[in-house]
Amino acid sequence: MTIRSYRDLIVWQKALELATDVYRLTMNLPSHETYGLASQLQRAAVSVPSNIAEGQARLHPAEFRQFLYHALGSLAEVDTQLLLAQNLGYLRPDSTMHAESLIIELRKMMHTLASRLPGRQSRQLTTDH
Repeated sequence: MTIRSYRDLIVWQKALELATDVYRLTMNLPSHETYGLASQLQRAAVSVPSNIAEGQARLHPAEFRQFLYHALGSLAEVDTQLLLAQNLGYLRPDSTMHAESLIIELRKMMHTLASRLPGRQSRQLTTDH
């Protein structure tokens, strides 16, 4: 399969699925969190597919890798913020299971993709929490 666009990347498709899932989850947060945790979660979740798209569109492997690192950082933010929402009693653990499984899958996919891009790698990647 030829990759013509970031839309052809399964990792981008999964990241978009996560962002959509996070938006649905934030609808269940209390209204006083609209400009707090809900907004933070949404921005971090949107950042994941956005960074993948921007990096792939740059057409240079080193830049793509750097944007994947940014996406990984945003993914960690989403993971942390979902845990915070659970700790505060805003979300039930069973309601975030799909998002959490996507986070784990995306982390692995992005690490693998970054390690397979041609050129020099600037840091060691890990796949654990």
